[in-house]
Amino acid sequence: MKQPAHLGRRSVLTPEQIERPRTILDTFANPCPGRNYQIQFVFPEFTSVCPVTGQPDFATITVTYVPDRLCVEMKSLKLYYLSYRNKGVFYEQAVNTILDDLVAVLKPRRMTVVGDFAVRGGTRGIITATHVASSRPSAGRKRRT
Repeated sequence: MKQPAHLGRRSVLTPEQIERPRTILDTFANPCPGRNYQIQFVFPEFTSVCPVTGQPDFATITVTYVPDRLCVEMKSLKLYYLSYRNKGVFYEQAVNTILDDLVAVLKPRRMTVVGDFAVRGGTRGIITATHVASSRPSAGRKRRT
């Protein structure tokens, strides 16, 4: 198994990582793959930029998931979030892209990403996106009959 690329090192994001943030995410083997258990990460310092006004948007991003074979390494997840700092993105796109990237890398059994955005213009936005893995047998697994 490869070692996490960011853990224990000072990290500065490259232009390529900012362009393709999914490449920042490191994983490690789930230590209890036979059990359904929940992991939750709360990141209260998420920032992005409104693509219309250029004003900063602030949010708390909460990721809750039931891992299958892989877990996300926490420092890489923090760096992944930092890649959004200067990106012009709507709330809905940010939350759904975070979910898509994490699902693509981890292939979890279930995952929910909630973006709780700070009040702007008198309105608070809370965006929730959810993924539930298909119950179809994986390739290579035989179906019981």
